[in-house]
Amino acid sequence: MQSTEALRRKIKNAEDLLSVVKTMKSLAAVNIRHVELAVEALSEYSRTVELGLQIALKAAEARVDSNAQVVGSPLGVIVFGSDQGLCGQFNERIAEHTLSTLRQIQPEDAPYLIVVGARTAGLLQDAGLHPARQLSTPGGLSGVTRLVQDLLLILEPARRHEELERVLVLHNQPLSSATYQEQTVQLLPVDLAWLRRLQAAPWESRSLPTHSMAWQPLFEGLIRQQMFVVCHRAAAESLAAEEAARLASMQNAERNIEERLAELVQQYHHQRQNQITAELLDIVAGFEAVSETHP
Repeated sequence: MQSTEALRRKIKNAEDLLSVVKTMKSLAAVNIRHVELAVEALSEYSRTVELGLQIALKAAEARVDSNAQVVGSPLGVIVFGSDQGLCGQFNERIAEHTLSTLRQIQPEDAPYLIVVGARTAGLLQDAGLHPARQLSTPGGLSGVTRLVQDLLLILEPARRHEELERVLVLHNQPLSSATYQEQTVQLLPVDLAWLRRLQAAPWESRSLPTHSMAWQPLFEGLIRQQMFVVCHRAAAESLAAEEAARLASMQNAERNIEERLAELVQQYHHQRQNQITAELLDIVAGFEAVSETHP
């Protein structure tokens, strides 16, 4: 049976751990809100890029079909995971989603794989996929822009050397403050249906803007900006999903610690009560012995 001192130490350790878990919960909730605000701001930039594409497409209707997908072309895959732990099945789920997606697509050759996050990269390597490039996850929103710039700098020469015509982005997307789901987004080729909808959509004002640049570099520049938006949103949503997974894990940990703490407190009180009872019995027995010795 444990002593009261040992139980007191365990209770103190459990209380300290509970305090840490509650702090991590609060930080996760705050980080999720920050990412949500960043994604909302990114939507405005995305809208600006769409308006630019709409102007360019209305100026050259016949050029839309130049981005048609080549069936059986080499495949590029960008996977957003995590370097950190304490986030439940976050990395396991995105790794399994990647494997499942590739099984469905069944590419002829191994995909050109770029993985963000050491833990996800390790899981994919264990499954037989070897990333061509591995990047670290940003420590916060301030590092997302740099990460996306690095991704696009890696992807541009890879598209030429590997002749990549198809590129998919796989990431976890938050559904609520503590839940998320796996998501697949086609980065390249650009969705023709979306381009045609932009081309056919009426302009919001009576005067259509014009441009002085040559059409091809203008269109390619806008497509690069659209790729930036897609990757930036995926990276930000992955960060939010990671925090959602961490929040759910901390909620489970908090519940388990509180249950364990209640058990320890109950054991402590029970042990202390037994100790007090034993001391009282010793006092009574001593008193009776003294009384019998000195009547």
